[in-house]
Amino acid sequence: MEIHGYAKEERDTENLIPAELVEITLVASANELRRIAKFLERCADNIEKYGKSWGHEHLSDQDKSFGNSPHFVVFNPDYEL
Repeated sequence: MEIHGYAKEERDTENLIPAELVEITLVASANELRRIAKFLERCADNIEKYGKSWGHEHLSDQDKSFGNSPHFVVFNPDYEL
């Protein structure tokens, strides 16, 4: 597993290159964590179901209540075009 991200200050900059992170901290309620867990479970199911053809998914696309939150994206490391 790898974790990549961007600094909040870089959000509006073009041509961003993600940095590999060594740690993340989720500041979230129990309810938010359960919804994130369900999202991760669906991503895992889709990777198993679609294999290399499943690329990525955004949490806010699946749960609109995260629309104003930092982007949370799951990417399939085996994805192939």
